[in-house]
Amino acid sequence: MELLLPESVGRPIRTICGRIREAGGRAYLVGGCVRDLLLAVPTQEFDLEVFSLDAPTLENLFPKALDFVGKCYGIYRFRNLPIDIGLPREERPTGPGHRDFAVRVDSNLPLETAAARRDFTVNAIYWDPLEGELVDPFGGGEDLKNRTLRHVSNHFPEDPLRVLRAMQLAARFRFSIDPRTVRLCRSLSAKNISSERICGEFLKLVLRGEAIGSGLEFLRQCDWLRFFPELAALVDCPQDPVFHPEGSVWEHVKLAMDSFAESRPPELEDALVVGFAVLCHDFGKSLRTERGADGRIRTAGHGPAGVPLAERFLQNMRMPKEIVRAVLPLVAQHMVPRTFSRPAVATVGAVRRLAWEVGRIDRLLAVARCDNRGRALAAFDFSGEDRLEKLAKSEGLFRNPPVPLVRGRDLLDFLPQSPQLGLLLKKLFEEQLDGKFSSREEGLRLARESYVG
Repeated sequence: MELLLPESVGRPIRTICGRIREAGGRAYLVGGCVRDLLLAVPTQEFDLEVFSLDAPTLENLFPKALDFVGKCYGIYRFRNLPIDIGLPREERPTGPGHRDFAVRVDSNLPLETAAARRDFTVNAIYWDPLEGELVDPFGGGEDLKNRTLRHVSNHFPEDPLRVLRAMQLAARFRFSIDPRTVRLCRSLSAKNISSERICGEFLKLVLRGEAIGSGLEFLRQCDWLRFFPELAALVDCPQDPVFHPEGSVWEHVKLAMDSFAESRPPELEDALVVGFAVLCHDFGKSLRTERGADGRIRTAGHGPAGVPLAERFLQNMRMPKEIVRAVLPLVAQHMVPRTFSRPAVATVGAVRRLAWEVGRIDRLLAVARCDNRGRALAAFDFSGEDRLEKLAKSEGLFRNPPVPLVRGRDLLDFLPQSPQLGLLLKKLFEEQLDGKFSSREEGLRLARESYVG
């Protein structure tokens, strides 16, 4: 079977495989790259597995081209190429951690034995780029046609991270997950998975997921929400059916994340910030949901209330600090854009203050629109978001916060360094946001007349 390799790597891969064959070995592409090639979706990384060739021979074939990725695992990477190359191996767990394995590299292992250590059948398909032969020992091709994710063997529980891998693969490729695999995942624990590895799978969910809600739902089905209490608290958290006919906060967040997947910002940092802000935006409802005397459900102040929960959720998975700092104000203020539908609220001063608080109005609007669309309603009212966008653009604040026009050094000519200097700067910035001056010169004149003279 002939699969279509990208031009940038097709010739290098065939050259590498040819040299391996001349030396008496055989190389197969395997894993996610074969899966993606069969699905005809773009793939950026390629894994080769080499049989019947020992490590010294492989190293001598490419003496200046290989870097070690994991020497004890028999894995190398080609310099300047998105290609990893490895030897078949068997692994035996020796402890609870993902590094607690005894590894035996053996290039003479039968292919089926080597494939049995892989996670899912769709990732255990081998393809020889020279011969065009597809080797599928566990029926991954049929599972791929049926969009089913199924574990390969009884080696699956050796790395519990595979549960989160199932989460993001289900979201990326709209896979359903075999009930036997769900049951097996339910028996596993995230307790010994490092925060960094957990973060890596959530990054793939947010950055590459197409049906993110289904990936999140899998976590509920296999009882892994118990490891993410901020998400678990949303499952049975009710909402007012007038505004949220979809049901619980959990159902709403899944719909909002699916909306995000449809409108994901093209820039990486924007996608990360907006995606995680949408995921966390209603955490505060678990604390602020109340039923009034009239029977209606209300969640006053749930935006700010959710900030500590979002911070804990993100910090627990070691999310980069700059991403956390950008996400939290969006969580706090995600309800504000809809208030701009009221003329009394939609003032230039309000836009300036909001831009200062959140940093990026464009990101806040992206979160608010996903929140709005994450409801089982026939139509959505975006009048507030649209008015805020128009005002922010007219003020040059759509992607940038306001910059103080008067700084400390500007005041030192007529005001000595003192604690009052900081208080005056803060007061002047408030006046600037309120529109009482619009240039440095006007601000200095106001400072002299009102606060010094």
